[in-house]
Amino acid sequence: MVYYLPIQPFYNQSVLPTFLTSVPLLRDVLLREGVDVVHGHSAFSTMAHEAMSVASALGIKTVFTDHSLFGFADVSAIVTNNFLTMSLACVDRCICVSYVGKENTVLRASVPPQRVSVIPNALDTNAFHPRPYTGPRDRVVVVVMCRLQYRKGVDLQPPIIRHICARYPNVDFVIGGGGPKMGLLSEVRDEVGPERVTLLGPVAHADVPQVLARGHVFLNTSLTEAFCIAICEAVAAGLQVVSTDVGGITEVLPPSLICLAQPNVKSLCNALEGAIEREMAGTRMSPEEQHRLMRGLYSWPDVALRTERVYCSAMWDEQQPRPLLRNRINRYMEQGGLLAGGFMVLLVTLQALILALCDIFRPSNNIDKAPDFPVPATLSSKLVKTNASSRAIPPPTNEKRQAMKDNFRGVQCNADISNSGHEFEIIVNSRAKKFIGEKSHDSQALSRAVRLLDNANLCKKSVNTNASLKTDRKALDNEHKFKYNLRRRKNDCDY
Repeated sequence: MVYYLPIQPFYNQSVLPTFLTSVPLLRDVLLREGVDVVHGHSAFSTMAHEAMSVASALGIKTVFTDHSLFGFADVSAIVTNNFLTMSLACVDRCICVSYVGKENTVLRASVPPQRVSVIPNALDTNAFHPRPYTGPRDRVVVVVMCRLQYRKGVDLQPPIIRHICARYPNVDFVIGGGGPKMGLLSEVRDEVGPERVTLLGPVAHADVPQVLARGHVFLNTSLTEAFCIAICEAVAAGLQVVSTDVGGITEVLPPSLICLAQPNVKSLCNALEGAIEREMAGTRMSPEEQHRLMRGLYSWPDVALRTERVYCSAMWDEQQPRPLLRNRINRYMEQGGLLAGGFMVLLVTLQALILALCDIFRPSNNIDKAPDFPVPATLSSKLVKTNASSRAIPPPTNEKRQAMKDNFRGVQCNADISNSGHEFEIIVNSRAKKFIGEKSHDSQALSRAVRLLDNANLCKKSVNTNASLKTDRKALDNEHKFKYNLRRRKNDCDY
């Protein structure tokens, strides 16, 4: 279900952070849908932070995903970090897309590390796959797909284009994306010729596979990246990838699938020349082999399953204090001190007043409840059989409740180290099956357990493809670092 709030955006589809005027609207949406967990994305999303704040005031669990890396020195980073510290003070769980991103979020937002989980982005390999090349066989095409702004390293691209076009007359560039740096690339296109450099402007995500099919090498010049899903899409589409070695990019792909360079013109030119030479000599890895390797790395069933485990952890967390106003005030004062903390206390106090007025003039029992979607036929028989007499079952005792929590923690992925110390086997052990067999008074919990079991079966297929990972602890080169990080992601002690 998608809701559109009547708030006017003022720049780049952004709205002013009022923090108070949207409270009645968000309250109606959360109560109407019977929301259990509110999941916000991006440190720059006003709607995400306001929704998480309203959810905390209503006693709803909150989860936040941070997708980017930020510095600590410039003015914008200082303001963003201070605001993020206040906003995440009452969030139950955080998700980062890489371990570098986790370290960055923990440092700049003062979030306890035990509340932060690492879940990488997922890739739809059915959409990104090798396609027949329809261009001239004697040309090599370098593709660039990014937002044309400073943090994407667009200032490095003009000298690279001039150098490569001067040295290789058979190399062309195709650049997709929009942004404030478009004028810089337009000047380079006019200098080297429009037949050598093609500017596509903004490209819809659905059209990205067709753009990648026009090229042989993908160039990424980002100055900071937490994950960079674009390089994964390019590898899955069969392109060689040349990228800057910044942020969490080292964790994303093994050295056999990516050529890393320092974020400067000379290093990027050397790496790009090597990729062009391999393409012309025919010594590169085949596109089909690249796609086969990518299919087992970042699958949606695995990411969805691990995200659901974070939701379950937030729901069953008893260490988090009750969402009373004084608990939130204490959190803000501890995190922000007198100035920032006092300002947030003023905001949440006004927010609590608005919610109290909403309870008087628009009680929750007057809000229409959204109907639940029907359970699929494959699951309904299981639910009906196990929940036939749920109305007659009294609420569980404390011992029973604890047993339910233990059984409902989802699929446990553990690392079993063999005697040699070099073979790591990923074992998927589903505990949801036992929970389904028990009678429960909560049909909603039963449906979640069934989804856990189905997702576990899907996860086994993707996990078993990478079930044996070899590493040499005495010589941790780039390939071993990637495999080590992959093992950590698959067997994260948190989630």
